[in-house]
Amino acid sequence: MDIYLRKKRWKLILFATAMLIIAGSLYYTSILVNEIRKDERRNVEIWADAIHQKADLVNFTNDLFEQIKDEERKRVSIVAEAQRRIIKATANEDLNFFLSIIGENNTIPVIITDETGRIMNARNIEVEMGILLEGNLKAEFSVYQPIVVTYWLNKKTILYYKDSNIFAQLKKGLDDLIRSFFSEVALNSASVPVIITDSTGKKVYQAGNIPEARLKDEVWVANTLKSMASENTPIKIDLADTGVHYIYYQDSFLLTQLKYYPIVQLGVIFVFLLIAYLLFSYARKSEQNQVWVGMAKETAHQLGTPLSSMAGWMELLKLKGLDEETIREIEKDVHRLETITDRFSKIGSAARLEKTDIVAVVHETMAYLRSRISAKVIFEIIPGPKTQIIIPLNLHLFEWVIENLCKNAVDAMEGNGKVSIEITDDVDHIHIDVCDTGKGIPKSRFKTIFRPGYTSKARGWGLGLTLTKRIVENYHSGKIFVKSSTLNEGTTFRIILKK
Repeated sequence: MDIYLRKKRWKLILFATAMLIIAGSLYYTSILVNEIRKDERRNVEIWADAIHQKADLVNFTNDLFEQIKDEERKRVSIVAEAQRRIIKATANEDLNFFLSIIGENNTIPVIITDETGRIMNARNIEVEMGILLEGNLKAEFSVYQPIVVTYWLNKKTILYYKDSNIFAQLKKGLDDLIRSFFSEVALNSASVPVIITDSTGKKVYQAGNIPEARLKDEVWVANTLKSMASENTPIKIDLADTGVHYIYYQDSFLLTQLKYYPIVQLGVIFVFLLIAYLLFSYARKSEQNQVWVGMAKETAHQLGTPLSSMAGWMELLKLKGLDEETIREIEKDVHRLETITDRFSKIGSAARLEKTDIVAVVHETMAYLRSRISAKVIFEIIPGPKTQIIIPLNLHLFEWVIENLCKNAVDAMEGNGKVSIEITDDVDHIHIDVCDTGKGIPKSRFKTIFRPGYTSKARGWGLGLTLTKRIVENYHSGKIFVKSSTLNEGTTFRIILKK
């Protein structure tokens, strides 16, 4: 079992374990949240029921007040009529009954003035006699139409009256009850967001547990009222003087939070795991880069000494008259080793890209490989050597890319088959397709083959394609990937480079 298959299995095991832990945590959290949500919902329902009951009580008190109000007004009318009958009475008329009605009036404030408005008499209110009825006092007694009585020589007496003291106290008590009711609704202990509106359901009368700044936004208020009405039926209250009101309410802020808590928790866990994964991946890649650079520098250093010796031995062989063809081939290999040493020394350093003919580079690299690879392998390059395509390139490093891809292709074909390289000139990019007729690559391994250590050979380090990917992507800002592959038919690698 290769290292990446073991790594993949361990990832799956760790991922499954993490999912089990997360699922267990979310499940237990969900149970707790549901229990708290049920308690919170019960509190909201209890609050709404209490509001309904208190609203019924206020309405009942309001109805009772209206009945008392009607009775008090009837009494005022009776007193006013008795006063009128006394003023207009004839000499022979018995006035004892009307006098008794007026005498028993201990609650209704009455002021009698002459036609000029000077106070002649008063009952159940302390006022100075002989002064004019005017200002606030007159306004207070002008709520109801005064009674005008005309008597001898067209002289007039005017009777002013207002609600009884008992009725005024009852009205004050009811007003206090209504204010207390609205305050209790707005400042509720269940922390329920509440908006109290008028009969149209648009104008806000009072609100509680809602930011005051929000209430100034008419659009927000309209949307909130609509949302509240969809959650809970508004409570209708018909109160004295103030008329019909509607109480809109919704779940408390805590209950709303509890609804979305599991989702938020899952999101936080996901973000944490993603950040942790990215950090570990970055650290791992940085560590790999350091290993790559260190290994490359050390390899270049180790190759330097024997190369110097080989150059000296080459001079001795020339002096001894060794066959020139043999010497030329040895010189090519020594030069190749020097190029390889140069390549390793450049790993980790900023690559210098120079304008280079990519077609010539590919032809020259393949020419070197033909004499060192099985004669049963056929090489094809499109276009021919006369075509020029100039792009920014690091010559020595890119030669390494072509070598690695071709050697892997030859190994995949076991030394018998065809390797073709096609270079396509696009508008902004160059496409290089390297095709072979080998045994192919499973689709599940398309990305794995570029990882260090992966190899299908009995002997091999699994570094060739990894170096190829680093040279293409890190040094040339390009892309390399498996374009297509069919088992037992062949594979095509594609390289994309910027022009």
